[in-house]
Amino acid sequence: MSSKILIIGACGQIGTELTTKLRDLHGVNNVIASDINTRNLDLVNSGPFEIIDAKNYNAIHDCCLQNNVKTIYLMAALLSATGEKYPMEAWDLNMNSLFHVLNLAKEKVIDKIFWPSSIAVFGPTTPKINTPQYTICEPTTVYGITKQVGERWCEYYNKKYDVDVRSIRYPGIISHKAMPGGGTTDYAVEIYHEAIKSGTYECFLSEETELPMMFMQDAIKATTELMQTSSENIKVRSAYNLAAISFTPKQVFESIKKYIPDFTISYKPDFRQVIANSWPSSIDDNIARKEWDWQHDFDLDKMTREMIDNLQKLVCKVDLG
Repeated sequence: MSSKILIIGACGQIGTELTTKLRDLHGVNNVIASDINTRNLDLVNSGPFEIIDAKNYNAIHDCCLQNNVKTIYLMAALLSATGEKYPMEAWDLNMNSLFHVLNLAKEKVIDKIFWPSSIAVFGPTTPKINTPQYTICEPTTVYGITKQVGERWCEYYNKKYDVDVRSIRYPGIISHKAMPGGGTTDYAVEIYHEAIKSGTYECFLSEETELPMMFMQDAIKATTELMQTSSENIKVRSAYNLAAISFTPKQVFESIKKYIPDFTISYKPDFRQVIANSWPSSIDDNIARKEWDWQHDFDLDKMTREMIDNLQKLVCKVDLG
């Protein structure tokens, strides 16, 4: 039996598109998607799918043994805004799921792990401009705490047990294919949907809040390239800084207006503003660019064109039935 890839949390914002890309690269039958629900019917019906709770070690273990899974992408997590509402649930899911896959690699059941970290590991004491790879990390959210601790455990398992675990500190991710799942950067997806749907948007962050962002195609590209890189080139076993573009709600609004001139915006910052204020405005990812040749493809205007073109096609498709 050929070795397989398992994606845990495949129905999430990143997991959905990652599954498609990995199936293109490795073959549909070699990539098993899994989640706790089957609501994403397009994904469920597009290839092998298992219902797996990321907190259930036995379910993950059995799936790996039965299908000869040798690589796991652990994409399940409770994100920043949702994590503040349910802190213990966030800790339970985010930490225990990581321990499960790290221990499977320690026990030689699997060979390789991808686990996403986040810019949420940074905090108000972190340098905000061109945040370096190695810097102060004092996160102020439950999500950020779980990611910071997770980074330390990844590095520990690599050094102590030679576990091949790889990670990226994702910035805010923007996609037209899947809605976000409770993060502080969600506005940057919602704003495009509302521009098409209603022509107006009420933003939950202030107009000058600058945050690191990335178009989904760049995030998927970075993830697959990191996993395809030779192990000896991976020097950072906590998580790599990753960057593409940084912008404010005002700047993305102005980019959208180039294509939808009547679009309007208002601002009503909520609890997520405090979270955003604790995060960097730009990231230095030179180490990733040097060690595994990372390069992003999308700037703000190129991303806006892609988002609007695809969302308008989706609206037309819905209208036509």
